[in-house]
Order: sequence, then C-alpha cells, then structure tokens
Amino acid sequence: MNTPKNDEPGPTRYPLDAFPHARALGLRLEPQKDGGLHVRVPYDERLIGDPATGVIHGGVVTTLLDTGCGIAAMLKMGGKAGVATLDLRIDYMRPSKPGKAILGACECYRLTRSVAFCRGVAYDSDPDDPVATAAGAFMITPLGGRE
Repeated sequence: MNTPKNDEPGPTRYPLDAFPHARALGLRLEPQKDGGLHVRVPYDERLIGDPATGVIHGGVVTTLLDTGCGIAAMLKMGGKAGVATLDLRIDYMRPSKPGKAILGACECYRLTRSVAFCRGVAYDSDPDDPVATAAGAFMITPLGGRE
C-alpha cells in the first residue's frame, strides 16, 4: 500500500489515485452509512468491451471487485497490513447496462493469521440483480514488506 492520507483506518486511508490502474479506470471509494464501502467505476466509453452493445469490459468489473475486496480486507484489519490477491473467482451474471456506472459492494468475512477471505457483488442499479459476484482469498502482508 502507498502512504495513507491519514492515520485513521477508513476509506480515506486508501487513496485509489495512488494506483495507476485504478486511476486510469476512474475508480472511486464511496463510504456507506452502515460503515460499509462501495467502489464505483463511472461509465466511460474508453472502458467499453463491445462497441456494438456499449457494455463495460469484464476486466473492468474484475478490477473493481478485486480492488474492493482488497480494501475491505485492509479495513477489517484496521489498516495494519496490506494484502495481495491469492485467488479470485468472478461469476458474471449478466452484462452491465450501457450508460450506467458499476458499483462494487465488498466485505471481508473471515481473517486468519495469513489469509483474508472476501466476497463482493458488482451491480449497476440494483444489488439484487448483480452484474457479477466475487469470492477471493488475499495474502496478508505486513506494511513495509515481509517480516
């Protein structure tokens, strides 16, 4: 992880602009009232996978969910460690709707000494009608490198 914006664990601690790929995709963090976190990718014609349909490329959805799950894991650990993706499964349910931003709602549901287990849902208008779901395992790494 790059240098945080502040010392408190939370969404502002993980500035996505520090990551060139996230910056290029326009990813943004959106804290939720319930303490959760969403990651948003705006609709952008540069991100279209199929010009005939105007649907955002599946790789963008994968990046959104991978990033969201990783940040969810870091938040669960109070910002005391970083993570690296070990395994990530994406199930695509349907194409996204052209012209709509895609949001990723992600959570870390289990931590062990060395692995964080996360899941997420990507959707464009209704979380109950997902574009894709994710399940992943993330290696926990001490900030500043291996011990």
